[in-house]
Amino acid sequence: MSLTLQFVPYADIESLDAEERIEKILSIVRGRSVVLMEGRLKPQEEAKLIQTTMSKITKGFRGIELCTIYPEAKNVDLFKKLKRNFTSMVLGDREGITLIGPASVVKAIRKDPDKIQLFSFNLKK
Repeated sequence: MSLTLQFVPYADIESLDAEERIEKILSIVRGRSVVLMEGRLKPQEEAKLIQTTMSKITKGFRGIELCTIYPEAKNVDLFKKLKRNFTSMVLGDREGITLIGPASVVKAIRKDPDKIQLFSFNLKK
C-alpha cells in the first residue's frame, strides 16, 4: 500500500467558510490521503476541525494528526514587517504549510522550525 499526499492550494479553500473547509479536509483524510495544504487554518478552524474529527471517530477512522509550519521572520526591519502584515491582511493565510493525515496512516508528525517529519505506520497489507 502506498502513502498518498493530496495538495490543496489556498485558492481551493479561500472562498469556503469554516464548515466547508473542514468538510473538504475531512473528506480527503477519510479517504486515507494526507493533505498537504498551502497556508494554514485559523486557530478557531483548527479547534473546530479537531472537535468535528473527534465526533466522527469510528473503528475505521481513528482521527487525524495535524501540523503547521509557519515561516517566522527573524531580524526583519519595520518596513518588511509592515509589508508582510499588509500582504497577509489582503491575501489571507497563504503563508506556511499545513499537513493533515489520518491517524491510521500517520503515526506522528514532528515539527522543527524549518521542516516537518511525518512518520507512518507500516503500510504493507
